[in-house]
Amino acid sequence: MLRAVAATGSFSAAGRALGCTQPAVSQQMKALEASVGTPLLVRGQRDMRLTQAGEALVRHAAGILAGLTAAEEEVAAIAGLRAGRVRLVSFPSGSSTLVPTALAALRAAHPGTRVSLEEAEPPASVELLREGDCDVALTFRYEGAAGGAEEWDDLVVRPLLTDRLVALVPDRHALARAGSVAIGELADEPWIAGCPRCRGQLVEVCEAAGFSPRIDFATDDYPAVVGLVGAGLGVAVLPQLAVDSVRPRGVRTVRLEPAVRREIVALTLPDLAQVPAVAATLDQLARAAGR
Repeated sequence: MLRAVAATGSFSAAGRALGCTQPAVSQQMKALEASVGTPLLVRGQRDMRLTQAGEALVRHAAGILAGLTAAEEEVAAIAGLRAGRVRLVSFPSGSSTLVPTALAALRAAHPGTRVSLEEAEPPASVELLREGDCDVALTFRYEGAAGGAEEWDDLVVRPLLTDRLVALVPDRHALARAGSVAIGELADEPWIAGCPRCRGQLVEVCEAAGFSPRIDFATDDYPAVVGLVGAGLGVAVLPQLAVDSVRPRGVRTVRLEPAVRREIVALTLPDLAQVPAVAATLDQLARAAGR
């Protein structure tokens, strides 16, 4: 409005140019002068002229309006999924199974949306989300674990799938052809353990069955776990998703009884759940889990 008044010389002419009334222009100019704290216009009998402050503001008007237009366009692009960024954190077996399918579908549907990927196990991944260092955390928790539903009660939880643990034994093991195995049947075996959280879960399950596992090797690398089992150096229990992420050689997977499961979910903050790019990422993760 200030630029229109400067160009036309009056509130009435500026109003006609902008499609509003003379009183509306007058009211807005008074509000602008109050905002900047100094007069911007000198009102004469026939026209108006700019004060020194008014001239300075009009000189900046083109840049201000261009910046505002650019901001509106950028926000509209993000809202319309023509642009946007999502920072995703995932645990390793999720990164190699669910994430590739989900991100490929997201890129095909919304090529302007960029996704960065970082790996972290829970609870570190959940803390990254709470601290604002990521937008979506692909994570898991074991059924019956301490904390339960309250662990994530401040977050938006998108359930994806239930992942069952399976036993891994060498090809020539006596139980390799068994349809299922009770974990107590492996009590005397040397064990290869996985990530710290999986390791803790293994110890809890074994102790509930009446024994403490003899862990000879521990590694966060699932292919290494499979390789050690395949070499006959011990047995292991891994989530099925982790087994699916590698090519097991020299090993057999056997159903574990009673069943031990973990819940795979995608987490985000309540405000972020309304961001179109984040919502689209959650949707594609759910579709990948469904497949």
